[in-house]
Amino acid sequence: MRIHIATDHAGLDFSRHLQSHLAEAGHEIVDHGPRSYDPIDDYPSFCINAARAVVRDQQAGIETLGVIFGGSGNGEQMAANKVTGARAALVWSTATALLARQHNDANLISIGARQHTVDEATSFIDAFLAEPFSEEQRHIRRIGQLAEYEATGLIADREIV
Repeated sequence: MRIHIATDHAGLDFSRHLQSHLAEAGHEIVDHGPRSYDPIDDYPSFCINAARAVVRDQQAGIETLGVIFGGSGNGEQMAANKVTGARAALVWSTATALLARQHNDANLISIGARQHTVDEATSFIDAFLAEPFSEEQRHIRRIGQLAEYEATGLIADREIV
């Protein structure tokens, strides 16, 4: 599987560890930066580039997911979710990693590097990558509603005020 990774200065060490771990597991890694430590770098472009690449690859039929890091993971998730077709979930446990895939068919996860150890984050990512989408109709319906709203600003037969 191709894995797109992005971070900011807070997650740079996590990113380096993760890239090695995932490459050893046979995944193709695409690093969207940063390449070096800069304590005042800005995460939005890194995360948006990773999210765009995930969506583009998935549209091309390439098996791919994304992992983004930051101090809390919040801003990184918000940045990724600005990309049409991205479904980035903030993950803080194995359960949230699994549910992100099972129920939301998340194509990226965001993790707070200052909130977890490298081992914890690695276990969340391994769980996320291994878990398939459930294909349950209720989840398909809900994801479809989100995509419809993203494209049109409306959800058919639903009041949006």
